[in-house]
Amino acid sequence: MLKDLFQKRKYATIPSEKAKRDIPEGLMNKCPRCGTIQYSKELEKNLKVCTSCNYHYKLNAMERMTMTLDEGRLFEYDENMVSEDPLGFPDYENKITKAKDKTGLKDAVVTGEGTIGGYPVVFGAMSFDFMGGSLGSVVGEKLTRAIESAIQKKYPLILFSTSGGARMQESILSLMQMAKTSAAIQKLDEEGGLFVSVITDPTFGGVSASFAMLGDIIIAEPAASFGFTGRRVIEQTIRQKLPDNFQTAEFNLLRGQVDKVVARKDMRTTLIKLLDMHVMKGDANYGG
Repeated sequence: MLKDLFQKRKYATIPSEKAKRDIPEGLMNKCPRCGTIQYSKELEKNLKVCTSCNYHYKLNAMERMTMTLDEGRLFEYDENMVSEDPLGFPDYENKITKAKDKTGLKDAVVTGEGTIGGYPVVFGAMSFDFMGGSLGSVVGEKLTRAIESAIQKKYPLILFSTSGGARMQESILSLMQMAKTSAAIQKLDEEGGLFVSVITDPTFGGVSASFAMLGDIIIAEPAASFGFTGRRVIEQTIRQKLPDNFQTAEFNLLRGQVDKVVARKDMRTTLIKLLDMHVMKGDANYGG
């Protein structure tokens, strides 16, 4: 009967507000590229890479450290160095405080030393979630000191970069860090040290215009965007439509700006192979 047909049919219902509240926050993640919804734990097992479209989620400095270094161990340099407000820029101190509370970091970079595949290295990783990974006085000073440690200890230098550019709240003091870090890299090169620069999404402005693009070997994660300024500004300036893949790792690889594009799952293995090739026990540049 028609009545029985409707009685047997089941309809999906919209979850109640209580049911929504019962779902633990952070249990699921939606891929910003393809929209696939995945369990957070499964996403973490896959190194925060979407299983559907290979989108590489942004990682913070501590996650980079955990995924890259042996046992995730880092002897951290300058861990208590913090930014001040040298120019009295409006609301800057408040923004620094909020960034510290949000990320658990003191500033936008973590540096130190550890081992990768048994090889001692000086390691640095930037965090975009701390004020857009902006290059300020503390970031520049910590990186310069890390580079100087690599020179002194004759350790290879591995840096993971991500940044929106120079920190405008520090003005010229921020821009000075471009020259300071570049000069330190030049000294490392003169001493025969190895610098592997890893570009992650996004890397722009003063960071891309200084140390990030000065590596002996430059690696980028898939689809990582990097350049000096963003495509919107360039399009408005030249009044032309740029290619869809403009400024991606793959685009820059074809134009000689990158040596290799490496998926996150292969990053540690690739770094170990590079260290195997360039660092030999008994070599003057081996820190053992």
